[in-house]
Amino acid sequence: MRVQSQIADINTPTGVMRTYIHRPVDGKADGEAKFPVILFYSEIFQQTGPIESAAKIMASHGYVVLVPEVFHELNPIGTILGYDDAGRDKGNADKAAKDVQGYDTDNAAMIDFVKQQAWYNGNIGAMGFCIGGHLAFRAALQPEIKGTACFYATDLHALTIPNKPSQHSMERLNDISGEMLMIWGKQDTHIPTAGRVQVHTKMTDANLTFTWHEFNAQHAFMRDGDERYDAQTALLCYQLALNLFSRTL
Repeated sequence: MRVQSQIADINTPTGVMRTYIHRPVDGKADGEAKFPVILFYSEIFQQTGPIESAAKIMASHGYVVLVPEVFHELNPIGTILGYDDAGRDKGNADKAAKDVQGYDTDNAAMIDFVKQQAWYNGNIGAMGFCIGGHLAFRAALQPEIKGTACFYATDLHALTIPNKPSQHSMERLNDISGEMLMIWGKQDTHIPTAGRVQVHTKMTDANLTFTWHEFNAQHAFMRDGDERYDAQTALLCYQLALNLFSRTL
C-alpha cells in the first residue's frame, strides 16, 4: 500500500505532543477506509529518518502508525536529535528528566485521539525501538493495547525505580492484557544477558502471553544506516511484528 503522512499536535497534561501519522492510501474517499493502529515509539532521538522509514514500512502493510515526540515537554516542537554524541547526551538527559507517569498520560492522550478518528477500526497495538521498546511495553499497560512489539527495550531490566514504588513498568505486569513480542540482540551491550533473563523470568511468572526472540545482533540492529544495522535480521523482525499484529489487531 502507498502511504500518506500528516501531523497532529495532541494536547497532553504535560503540553502539546507533536505526533507524526503515517497511514495507508487505499483509493477510497478520505475517512471511509478503517485500519488498525500502531503507536510507534522512537529511540531517544525522536522521529529521525530511520524511524520514519520503519514507521512507513508498518503503515504500508495496512496500519495507521502514530509516532509521538516522546520528549515533547523538554524540546521545541519538531526537535530531531542527531545520531552523534551531542544528540545522545541530550536524549539521555531528556530520558532522565521525564517522569515515567508522563508516558502514561501521553499514551492515554494518543488513544483518546485515535478513538475520535474516522480511520480507526477499533484495534490498537504498540511498537518501538530502544527506549521506544520500553515505551511500547509501557503502552501495553493501557487496556486498549492488544499487541505490542518491543525491540531491544532498554531499562526494563532495571526492574524498579529508586524511591518510586510501583512506577517501573516491570512492577505493573498485571496491567498487561495483550500479547507481547520481545526481540533482543545477544551482543547488545546496553542490555546484559542477566538482565534479559530477569525480564523473561518476571514475564513468565506473571503468566503473560508473549514470544521471545534473541538474535546474534548488536543494539540498534534495526536502524538502517547505522554500522550495527543487520538488514537480513531486520527484515525477519519486521515479519515477526507483522505476524503479531495480523493476529491481534
